[in-house]
Amino acid sequence: MIQNVFRAEGLPLDLAYVPLVESAFKPDALSRAKAKGMWQFMRGTALENGLQHDWYIDERAEPEKATRAAAKYLKTLYNTFGDWHLALASYNGGPGRVQSAIRRSGGQKDFWKLSASTRYLPRETRDYVPLILAAVIIARNPAQYGMDLEPAPAGTPDFEKVTLPAAVDLRRVAEWVGTPVQTIQDLNPELRRWTTPIRAKDYELKVPDGTAELVRAKLAEEGDASSLTWHTVRKGETLLSISRKLKVNRADLAEANYLSVKSRVTPGQQLIVPRAPTLLLAARTDNSAPPVETKRTDPVLTASVSVPARVSETRAAQSPSKVVYSVKKGDTLSSIARVFQTSVASLKKWNSLQSNSLRVGQRLTILTPRAAAIATR
Repeated sequence: MIQNVFRAEGLPLDLAYVPLVESAFKPDALSRAKAKGMWQFMRGTALENGLQHDWYIDERAEPEKATRAAAKYLKTLYNTFGDWHLALASYNGGPGRVQSAIRRSGGQKDFWKLSASTRYLPRETRDYVPLILAAVIIARNPAQYGMDLEPAPAGTPDFEKVTLPAAVDLRRVAEWVGTPVQTIQDLNPELRRWTTPIRAKDYELKVPDGTAELVRAKLAEEGDASSLTWHTVRKGETLLSISRKLKVNRADLAEANYLSVKSRVTPGQQLIVPRAPTLLLAARTDNSAPPVETKRTDPVLTASVSVPARVSETRAAQSPSKVVYSVKKGDTLSSIARVFQTSVASLKKWNSLQSNSLRVGQRLTILTPRAAAIATR
């Protein structure tokens, strides 16, 4: 992929081995200096080269997008210095530092002469260019250096892309295609939360190969699959007062709504509440807002947060009892089954359901000792 991008941009193909030194080709690599992704972009440099970064997304972690940004940046550096060794040195140390080194050396533009002295460039940058060149030599001739590498099998990608008309909860997608949510997250490493960006129109989500049509059908069938929670601003409220009321971080509240922490809000304004819905119990995405216990009085919803996972032996021995549960926005048969420690098949049998589709407000009958325990709390 990298070589294809660089070939199209007219860059030396050997530069494809730069990530071997930068990150070992890990899309989620994060340095102590907060450089991220396969190409180890700092946030400012990433933004300058066309990568998005906000509360929902960090495109530094998306290999192909980051590679296109790296190609753009490397071309800029080469056009600045007219030499690939100096361009690589500036990729590591920054163009300003290399330009300063050239000035202080009396106009010396040969990297090897600049790096022969400790006075002009820091040690990391002096070592960086030889590391890249060594990586290229070894990667092109692995057997010569005692490495037995099997080439990756050629073939079609293991994913398909689905264009989303609106924000979608990743856990809904995972349930539709029958895969762990971590699989969806791994295919889309740029996503920082449990949802795709709310303002992104025609966002392309990667899904496992062979599942794109199923996801499109589910989107058409269910309509809103975002599972987002909204707050309507009341008179006198501020971001600070709302964050305290909802028990969420003020910075998260602001950034999730594309605002600054100092932004003013107006009565009637709709704000995203930056936390995942409680009843969707699939794995939480990296860096997502911590779950907060709901203040609603619905005993079933409250119990889904506070009731221990294991039912006591006494309650487990009780005969099955009936509870009627009203479906909430974002619920699925799987999430409800996990809360009540039962199975999807049982839920469908008890309620004569022919499919896994649910609608908000639909009432489900649940027969389980756990239901009896929750209903009486």
